[in-house]
Amino acid sequence: MEKSSSSSSQQKRPARLPKGTHSFQCGGTTFVVDERYQYIKQIGYGAYGVVCSALDKKNNKKVAIKKVPNAFEDLIDAKRIVREIKLLQFFDHDDIISITDILKPEKRTGFEDIYFVTELMETDLHRVIYSGQKLTNDHIQYFMYQILRGMLHMHSANIIHRDLKPNNLLANKDCKLKICDLGLARGFDEEDEYKTTYVVTRWYRAPEVILKASEYTKAIDIWSIGCIFAELLGRTPLFPGQNYLDQLQRIIAVLGTPSPVDMEYITNDKALDYMKSLPKRSKLPLKNLYADATPEALDLLEKMLVFNPEKRYTAEECLAHPYFEEYHSAEAEPLADEVFDWSWDNFEPTKELLQGMIFDESLKYHPK
Repeated sequence: MEKSSSSSSQQKRPARLPKGTHSFQCGGTTFVVDERYQYIKQIGYGAYGVVCSALDKKNNKKVAIKKVPNAFEDLIDAKRIVREIKLLQFFDHDDIISITDILKPEKRTGFEDIYFVTELMETDLHRVIYSGQKLTNDHIQYFMYQILRGMLHMHSANIIHRDLKPNNLLANKDCKLKICDLGLARGFDEEDEYKTTYVVTRWYRAPEVILKASEYTKAIDIWSIGCIFAELLGRTPLFPGQNYLDQLQRIIAVLGTPSPVDMEYITNDKALDYMKSLPKRSKLPLKNLYADATPEALDLLEKMLVFNPEKRYTAEECLAHPYFEEYHSAEAEPLADEVFDWSWDNFEPTKELLQGMIFDESLKYHPK
């Protein structure tokens, strides 16, 4: 969508612009940004706001600017934005989107909007899958390699993404891919209010999340990546459940009824009773669903889409699979130098506290 003008009921142009800034309209909202950024066009709506592309006149590079309007109305959402910013700053990896600027608010508290700037990518994997573009085994292999390499790095830093889906994987015409939207990410040992079925869009949700297992591990990301792999192969979602019960039925229709041992991790009695009440199903050969896929691709997919999270392949095992023979090397797949410190995240959010945190993050880009 191109530049659009704002109606009087929408956000009005601020009466006084801070020094060194200018404003423009995008998606019916007013952006107030540094003069160094020249508006190009709206490129979409992110999880919490409008995203536009712009030219950074300082280095002549195109960037994406995300505006989160009224960011502190919902404190849980605002905390997620702080988390995403901190995680994006922590990573320096080819397959994870990098943050290049956080626009500095006029003062430490009292502001309502958050603007952050990332490198610009041309599209996302969802659009690629549903475009008319032919996807060869080489294309799919390269996309999958980058996703798993980025995930290995993330997991080695004690981070589970928890919301992997094609829309959260940005791509360029040269098939370069980057993982984004880390607002729902958590550490492995986190016990908190986020352990809800909100984690991961339903179609990419691991069985243990649907069945409310007592703990989630890195394996939930591998399941999601397996679902994305299947969607790349078939150009349609593998498990497009209409609700969580339908989701489980669709999973079992493909994987077959899990054994009693593979259901031992289910601690929720209602969930266990429901699983036992379902008619027994046999495993469906993946070859029946993806006739054009290579034997290596189908074998890897089978190792990722495993009902029992403890038996699912890890990112490391996936990368070492014969499917990636031409890409795989330990040197090309660096682990994180350190684990992410989650201790900062253990606080009760207030508006002023979160505003102060955003302000402090912005000072890393605007020390003066």
